Amino acid sequence: MDYTLEQLEKETRMIMEDVLTQSGIKTGEIFVVGLSSSEVVGGVIGKKSSREVGKVIISTIYEMLQERGIWLAVQGCEHLNRALAVEEELAEAKDFEIVSVVPSLHAGGSGQVSAFELFNNPVAIEHIVAKAGIDIGDTSIGMHIKHVQIPIRPQLRTLGGAHVTALTSRPKKIGGERARYTWIEE
Repeated sequence: MDYTLEQLEKETRMIMEDVLTQSGIKTGEIFVVGLSSSEVVGGVIGKKSSREVGKVIISTIYEMLQERGIWLAVQGCEHLNRALAVEEELAEAKDFEIVSVVPSLHAGGSGQVSAFELFNNPVAIEHIVAKAGIDIGDTSIGMHIKHVQIPIRPQLRTLGGAHVTALTSRPKKIGGERARYTWIEE
């Protein structure tokens, strides 16, 4: 790895500030993270997982979201069907179905392992509908973001060796030719 853990933390903060600003996410909403630490360290997704890298990135994101009152959901890899690690409090408040699985480094990944270590009462759920999220290493988080999804292109588009993209969402625009999308008093 050509990056130090300190550099990864600094760049994670820069990327997250950018994504949080562009996404318009608010207190109480849910933010999904997909992370391939293998990609961050210059490997191929799923082949070179790093606990240390996962811990630095997830703890940095978690801290930033907690400061804003935003919930974190960490997506696991395909070996757990992309299930998510969340706080039990969130799962209960939103009536998400909790499933019986715990992540490991090679089934769930370093991001989920780090979330389980950080959260007060971690649980796994299979599906979520979040306002926004970040994808570090092309992990495909789109299945967990509300429709209609809007791509965010952070100014810093890589973290270590990983490609970084993000998504936010907006309400669907419905109606026909007479529909309006902003309020105008008549």
